[in-house]
Amino acid sequence: MSDQLLLVDDEPALRSAVQAYLEESGFTVQTATNGNEGWEMVQRFTPDLVISDVMMPQADGYQFLKKLRDDVRFQALPVIFLTARGMTGDRITGYDAGCDAYISKPFDPDELVAIIKSILTRQRAAQAGSGDVENPDVAELARQIKEIKALLTQKNVFQPSGPPVNIDFTPREQSVLELVVDGLMNKEIARRLETSVRNVEKYVSRLFTKTGTNSRTELVRFALEHGLIPPRSV
Repeated sequence: MSDQLLLVDDEPALRSAVQAYLEESGFTVQTATNGNEGWEMVQRFTPDLVISDVMMPQADGYQFLKKLRDDVRFQALPVIFLTARGMTGDRITGYDAGCDAYISKPFDPDELVAIIKSILTRQRAAQAGSGDVENPDVAELARQIKEIKALLTQKNVFQPSGPPVNIDFTPREQSVLELVVDGLMNKEIARRLETSVRNVEKYVSRLFTKTGTNSRTELVRFALEHGLIPPRSV
């Protein structure tokens, strides 16, 4: 069964074009024209992921997202903002509101498909790894933690290898990133930040997406080599 997506946008031409492209890419796509209609659609069926415009009549993307995040049923539902508002402040507002990715128009539809697949893959991996310690995904996470701690014992391995990169991390994402670099498990991070494990999984998934990495080990190397956190001493 294909992944089910909900596309919320008030522009008929764009909505039709994006729906057609996503369906050609193997997704099942339902559409809505504003946040209120999108909320009604979510009640009828639970999509695997939502793609929403920000500026819409009646109820905009932020109002729609707030309804989702305030409802325990949809707190972990991935949401991608697809909007013409691409300033840094707008992106930060979107991430602070709880979106998982923020794509500015005009955009490459292949990039949208890649982001959708990446988010869904990581969410399923996180869900699979939320069980007991015998789960193989948890064992893989433990292996990555061990690798991270081994890296932290290597002198000079974290010297920046090039110019710093500019990535818009939210304050909470920055905190999670630094704790991941310290080698903490999700449960430990959740306790430290007084939040849920599910929220930590969501933040780690966002860090993967923003840095283009696929594992904690890669994330740690990327962060330290690009000066995203203060260098660790040995």
